Amino acid sequence: MMHDHDHDHGHCIADALSRAETICADRGARLTDLRRQVFELVLDSHRPVGAYDLVARLGEAGGKTVAPQTVYRALDFLIEQGLVHRIASLNAFVGCSHPQVAHAGQFMICTGCNEVAELGDPHAVDDLVARAAAQGFAVQTVSVELTGLCAACRAAS
Repeated sequence: MMHDHDHDHGHCIADALSRAETICADRGARLTDLRRQVFELVLDSHRPVGAYDLVARLGEAGGKTVAPQTVYRALDFLIEQGLVHRIASLNAFVGCSHPQVAHAGQFMICTGCNEVAELGDPHAVDDLVARAAAQGFAVQTVSVELTGLCAACRAAS
């Protein structure tokens, strides 16, 4: 199921920011103002956002230029903490829907409206990783990306 358009998005963002603060505090990681701003911008919509779009939006919001490397470092931190996922096929980023559990990302990407929904199964790729290991392959990262049309886009076409 893709994103529910009737939800309170402000509450959704506030909840995610509160969870992020707790997760970072529990891990002894520092959610700086810039990291928080980048995270909030990633959460701003349920569509993937590119790093250079984040650079531009930070400049608009703060009135000063932020270097792309600075944004990439903030994104690296957010990924390390499990707060954000990188959508490899789009070279873009989305907020994690359940950051408290370590997992490989699994996403449904709608080619009609560009929304992304995360499938929430932390064990969905276990069989694939086990099969790879049985063949002597050491998996370093996993991301599953399913592209197609969400229910709303299918109904509209």
